[in-house]
Amino acid sequence: MSEEQQISAGDSACQEHLTRESDGDASIGRALALVRFLRDRCAWDAAQTATTLLPYLLEEAHEVADAVRCGNDSELMDELGDLLLNVAFQVVLAEERGAFGPESVVGALEDKMRDRHPHVYGDAAEAPDWESFKADRRSDSEGPADPFEGVSSGLEPLSRAMRIQERAAGSGFDWPHASGAFRKLQEEIGELKPLLDRTDGAVAADAARLQEEAGDVLFAAVNVCRLAGLHPMTALEGATDKFMERFRMLLERARREGIVVEQASLETLDRLWDAIKSEGVAPQDAPRGDPTG
Repeated sequence: MSEEQQISAGDSACQEHLTRESDGDASIGRALALVRFLRDRCAWDAAQTATTLLPYLLEEAHEVADAVRCGNDSELMDELGDLLLNVAFQVVLAEERGAFGPESVVGALEDKMRDRHPHVYGDAAEAPDWESFKADRRSDSEGPADPFEGVSSGLEPLSRAMRIQERAAGSGFDWPHASGAFRKLQEEIGELKPLLDRTDGAVAADAARLQEEAGDVLFAAVNVCRLAGLHPMTALEGATDKFMERFRMLLERARREGIVVEQASLETLDRLWDAIKSEGVAPQDAPRGDPTG
């Protein structure tokens, strides 16, 4: 079968799938119709722009992620509806200013998925390595390719650092194992430590250097997580939840022992903390899934 025939066969299969699913998916169009209706009838909705709605879009995306992590399907359904409303709003606003419409959005999505699934639509035997695949696509353009093109500056910092590292890895710049990244982390901690050890009051005057070295430590820690197969945001959220649970337990234990936390010595608080750690905090120690899906 020629490449053209394979692509045609893939397109036919895709079209058959889209036709089969269209009745259920028609409900997505109702979200667009809802936004158009609200723009006509509500002063607040009519006044919104793509920029004014951006904070709500980001907030709803985070609330969807929280619902997924909690495993609450009822809450997830509700939050997905809120996110869909924001997505539909952006499409309708683009439609109104003559930039593009829903058909263009879906068409661009279909084209991208065909391009990224040569094992489905083409003659590739297996799915490609995505970072290498995208690096090859960028290198096809005229002029020097920017390996970081398309990585949003609006990503939360841990995810952005991981994406940047993945892009660099796609160009062959990477540690072969997590152990190498861990040694780099230790090196960066070693460069930060002398700044923290200074007692002459000059740390504040060298705040820029301190921030730079602390940033290097965080970036190196993200690299360790990535090469260990972990998402740094998931790991940090798990650690934060665990700390919150343990600190609540510390406050309760202190109350039972008649200790006023705000007036207690560091040694007393360390004793309480170590006792709580030794007991374990099972509910919050369980790992979570990748927030990026």
